[in-house]
Amino acid sequence: MFESTDHVLSALASVGYLTDRITATTVYLAAKLHKPLLLEGPAGGGKTELAYAVTRACHCAIESLPCFEGITAKEAIGDFDEALRKLYLESLPRTADLDPIELARALNRLEFYLPGPLLKSLLSEKPCVLLVDELDKVSRSFEAVLLEILSRWQISEPRLGLITAKSIPFAVLTSNAERPLGHAIRRRSMYLRVEYPTPQLEGEIVARRTPGASTYTHRLIAGFAKAARAYRLEKPPSISEMIDMALAIELLGLADVTDEHRDILLPLFAKTERDRKKLADLKDAFSTILYAAKLYAQDNEHRDAQDLFEQVAEEQAI
Repeated sequence: MFESTDHVLSALASVGYLTDRITATTVYLAAKLHKPLLLEGPAGGGKTELAYAVTRACHCAIESLPCFEGITAKEAIGDFDEALRKLYLESLPRTADLDPIELARALNRLEFYLPGPLLKSLLSEKPCVLLVDELDKVSRSFEAVLLEILSRWQISEPRLGLITAKSIPFAVLTSNAERPLGHAIRRRSMYLRVEYPTPQLEGEIVARRTPGASTYTHRLIAGFAKAARAYRLEKPPSISEMIDMALAIELLGLADVTDEHRDILLPLFAKTERDRKKLADLKDAFSTILYAAKLYAQDNEHRDAQDLFEQVAEEQAI
């Protein structure tokens, strides 16, 4: 998939995903060693997007398994299409002398199976990306379903038998750390902690996605994101929400953002009623965040802004 760490950096950047050398090196090694890549960190930090960026950069397909409480192996691996099997039986001559064992073999074929994302990734003729998204939402028993696939790249299905990978997928597992993952999953994976980007990097990311906005707006949004995340919101704003905010400022034709724009901008990043009330009703909450963002946007050294970021975090910790 990739020839070197530099190739990862340039390939991801070419599809709009900016990252650091440590992340790029981990991606390169995971691809070369055929190891799953476990990405853990806060929601909205770019974990899922990394899987899609690799897909775009490598011009390959992606098989996505969104995880949820109560997910079963049937939903992940697949199951037989009973309607198709019934149709097959009905197509057989009524006078045929059918051997039960041979009939069972005929019915338990891959042709009658509806594969789920895990099996699809192994059956792919060309290497694809396998995304197992928000793994921390599933039970430990479902984690066990993944172990054979992620270590040996094969699936043992009682009626189908052993299915080995036609090509080894680039597996990406994401977790928001809502519950600890088992050691067996961690042992089989390469681990990467994905935090929110630095304001400098986030400014570059926003600039890539909103080239029509001014440099000041890009820096303002980056500073705003940093300050808002320090404010201990119930749902901190994601990178994508900050991009939406930059697009909104551009669409509204705002040369600058002031306290008067608070109620217009809140729906873009305050996504719970508790956060909305906190920023709308608490005295100086929005103003403090905006002030820190403007300091960052205007100060090349960022010293005053960084001090204010830390001050906001300290005040919220009290």
